[in-house]
Order: sequence, then structure tokens, then C-alpha cells
Amino acid sequence: MYKGLSVGVVIPACNEEDNVGAVVGALLDLHTDAGSRVVDDVVVCDNGSTDGTAHCARAAGARVVVEETRGYGMACLTALAALDPVDVVLFVDGDQSCDVLQALDLLEAIADGADLAIGSRALGWMEPGALSMPQIFGNRVASLLIRLLWGQVVTDLGPFRAIRTDALRWLDMRDIAYGWTVEMQVKVIQLNLRLVEIPVNTLRRRFGFSKVGGTLKGVIGASIGILGMIARLRCRGAERGKTSYNKEKERP
Repeated sequence: MYKGLSVGVVIPACNEEDNVGAVVGALLDLHTDAGSRVVDDVVVCDNGSTDGTAHCARAAGARVVVEETRGYGMACLTALAALDPVDVVLFVDGDQSCDVLQALDLLEAIADGADLAIGSRALGWMEPGALSMPQIFGNRVASLLIRLLWGQVVTDLGPFRAIRTDALRWLDMRDIAYGWTVEMQVKVIQLNLRLVEIPVNTLRRRFGFSKVGGTLKGVIGASIGILGMIARLRCRGAERGKTSYNKEKERP
């Protein structure tokens, strides 16, 4: 619980047995100034791992669901379906690339009225080698396209983010692969919700390699998924959802 808001965490993970336990442990160790635990529920989606990811996550205190169909969005959707009812959902990667303490900054932004708080790696400090050049370039291109197409200044598609649960329901998230993060951001813009960016540190993963920036397949797949999602959302629009959501928010 953070400032009266219950908090659930979703961690998509594939072959992260050496990292995920530390991430879960750090999240469960977050406490408010009053000493109460911040995180109410943690669900790790073991997304087709061939190692001990599930065992390590459980041992650290998370609940684990298994999804054999691989895909970042698929893992997030599966974990969300298993998450206890909460006011805010925090998305964290399971590779130790996020400074978990900065989850408090994201939650503070939500408590201050934001619907979606993105942890911007571009605005924060980045450990050398934390992101590959294709990842950095891809984020810049996608951010520029969002600015040109929707007039919203964004700097990153960072996976470290917090969102109000009621807003998340209205987004009707569909992507099962690499388009998940940009789908969320653009739909928030289309629905005229409040999006803020919070500077966050980006750390080098302690073990293993990135499934996106660490392989050619990952780079190509992410590029196609992100650009394809931007194109689809540009064509689709969301005026009807915008009207409905704003009416809902105005209710006492």
C-alpha cells in the first residue's frame, strides 16, 4: 500500500533464474516512511523458461504463473489475469536492469494524479552497456514518431512503469509481443489520460543477455512490433473510448 493505493507488481520473465529472485526480494523490501510494505502482490509470469526461473521467483516470495507462448505482451497479460485486485499496477523487468527503489518515484507520480508514469531511461542515468545501440536508436525513433503523430513529447518506451488499474482496463491491451509498451503509451495519449515521465536509472543486467538488444532476432522483432503498433494505432484512433473514459472519471 502506498498513500492509500494498493500496489500489484507484474514481472514478465524468461530464463532469468539468476536475476528474478533479487528483483522480487527488492520489491518486497520496499517500505513507506511509516514502515509499512509498499507492494501488496507480486506475480511473475514464467514465459517459457527452460531454467529455474519459476522456482527462484517463488522462493523469493512471488506468486508464479506459467505461459508457454512466448511474448512480452503475452507474459504481461497472463500475469495481470492472476494479479489480486489492486489500485495500481507496477511493471518491472526481471533482469535487474531497473533500480527498484525508484518504483517509489513512479508510485508518487500516480498518487499525485497521473494515470500512467513511465520510467524514462533517456532522462535518467544509464550504466555503460546497459542498452545496446539498436535499443537506444529504436527508442528515439519511436518517441519521435509519437511526438509527430500525436503531439505528445515522450522520451522513452521504458518497461519500468506504473499505471492506475481503472485506466488500464480502459486501454483494452491486446498486443502479445514487442508492441505492448508503445500500445499502452499511445492509447493513454489517445484517451486523453495524464501521462508523466520520471527519470530512472538503467543498470546492466547482472546475468544473462537481453532478449531484445542482445540478439539480431530480438532487434528485428522489436522494431517490427513497435513500428507496426504505432501504424495500427494511428489508423484506429480512440475517440469513442476517450468520451466514455472521461465521463467515467467525472462520476463522484
